Amino acid sequence: MQSRSAKFRIGQVVKHRFYPFRGVIFDVDPVFSNTEEWWLAIPENMRPSKDQPFYHLFAENEETEYVAYVSEQNLESDESGQPIRHPRAREFFRRDRKGHYQIDRGELN
Repeated sequence: MQSRSAKFRIGQVVKHRFYPFRGVIFDVDPVFSNTEEWWLAIPENMRPSKDQPFYHLFAENEETEYVAYVSEQNLESDESGQPIRHPRAREFFRRDRKGHYQIDRGELN
C-alpha cells in the first residue's frame, strides 16, 4: 500500500462531508491503520480506500464529544471559526487569537 501526503494538518478543524460532526485533528496515519473489523463495519457503498491518510479527531456533534477516525476523502475544512468544545482538545491544544489550534508544547513534556 502506497501512502500520499496528507491534505490536512494536526490542529486543523475539519468536518465530515456526509455526517453532522466536526473536530480538530490530533494525529494522522499515512494509510489506514485500524482493524479490519472496523473497516468492514462501514457500509460497502461508503467504504473508503485504505491507501489514503486517515485522521484521528477530537470530534463532536450536537449531542456529544468523542474520538473519530476518518478517511481524508470524507473530510473538508471547517471554516465556521467556532471553537471545538471537546475537553481533550483543550488538554492538547491552545487556540490562538485567530482561532487556530496550536499544539500545547507543555503537554508534550
